[in-house]
Amino acid sequence: MKKTLAMFGGLAALGLIVVLVTLLVPKPTEIQAEIKRPAPLTHTSHAAFFDKPFEKPQDVTQACLTCHETSAQEMMKTAHWQWLGEPVEVPGHEGKQRIGKRNLLNNFCIGITGNWPSCTKCHAGYGWKDNSFDFDKEENVDCLACHDWSGQYRKTKAGMPTEDTDLLASAKSVGYPKRQNCGLCHFYGGGGLGVKHGDLDNSLENGNEMIDVHMGREGFQCVDCHKTEKHNIPGKAFSVSVNHDNGMNCTDCHKGSPHTDERLNRHLGAVACQTCHIPSFANKVPTKMDWDWSKAGDDSRPDDVHHYLKIKGEFIYDESVTPEYAWFNLNVDRYLLGDKIDPSTPTILNKPRGDIHDKTAKIWPFKVHRGKQPYDTVNKNLSPVLTAGKGGFWWDFDWGKALELGAEISGLPYSGHYDFTHTEMFWPLSHMVQPKEKSLACTDCHREGGRLDWKALGYPNDPMLTGGRQ
Repeated sequence: MKKTLAMFGGLAALGLIVVLVTLLVPKPTEIQAEIKRPAPLTHTSHAAFFDKPFEKPQDVTQACLTCHETSAQEMMKTAHWQWLGEPVEVPGHEGKQRIGKRNLLNNFCIGITGNWPSCTKCHAGYGWKDNSFDFDKEENVDCLACHDWSGQYRKTKAGMPTEDTDLLASAKSVGYPKRQNCGLCHFYGGGGLGVKHGDLDNSLENGNEMIDVHMGREGFQCVDCHKTEKHNIPGKAFSVSVNHDNGMNCTDCHKGSPHTDERLNRHLGAVACQTCHIPSFANKVPTKMDWDWSKAGDDSRPDDVHHYLKIKGEFIYDESVTPEYAWFNLNVDRYLLGDKIDPSTPTILNKPRGDIHDKTAKIWPFKVHRGKQPYDTVNKNLSPVLTAGKGGFWWDFDWGKALELGAEISGLPYSGHYDFTHTEMFWPLSHMVQPKEKSLACTDCHREGGRLDWKALGYPNDPMLTGGRQ
């Protein structure tokens, strides 16, 4: 009888705790901050401006420049054209460096050096097939990649349009950039749909508010937030950048204290908006989470784009993924070509900077992509690989030869000895923002087994219990 009463008393106490927690947990509230909404986009119809077929895409660019005289020069100053940023100080390296897709390694396709025709399919230009490409030639700027509204414009090797592209139809259709234009590269970068960014895929083209509240409910285009001046598009990809220069913030539009509940506003000094408002990513289209190059070249395995390809190795995809969390002050470390590694531990190619003691850092959500890629076992550096073209791995499936050629083109010494090592890349999340009703509640983090690892973040335990930094 005593045992039964004790059990009943325990259940009653537990029920009381549940009731109290329920009463204390803030419910999703209306946004009270001033919201600076973008002005509606407009454009001029170009349908009457062109009446003769174009022989080559450069002819379209030349036609555009008859009216938009400075546009090519503006575009040619940007990272979208240069695939390099402005000179920056890279932590752990002397002097300033110009870095970008053009000279960095990643743990997806590894690098573009030597593989230009395949990689530059996504370049905002025409004809970048080798290292002799002329970055000062205006006619090679691709206006249609960002401005086509015909829906049939597609780019192929070296950034050239496919043979069946109707250039006249594209030229007649041009307008401001839509999500579909940006998505041609940003949804499919890295070799396929949803490969790189966990929060950018083609579900955003026509998704509802459960895919992204800004695009689905409000109908935003990418350029509503990435407000562009003289073809410079703000926003930072920390896969190729080390700081937040020319970046963006939620507070660019959401001014003041965003919540009616002050308990939520008190979190703003330590928690990024994205942490609560992007509870998961890849919610409709799976994203690649792991890429093992060491398994490539196996003839006995059938090709399957989501599991294994002979030319690329073994993959793991996932969907509706819970992010990983880390302190982030909008700066990262960066592995540069030739840097030494410790192969006994994973090499983080773009480690987020910041910790619990850094007042400029906040807890951010990330997609962490894990890879296994080749390195030089003697020189102890990650190895660039020639994949596409004659002599490349996809040609002969000979790692030694592909690595020797990749090192030669990149100007690195190569010992002739290689193995594979684990690497990681951190991709901060800012898209696929959920409606407020789907944002995280207090108990998603502040409970036993919650999604945040408090000790890994530097807390002795849950800060709600100890009054730590919030």
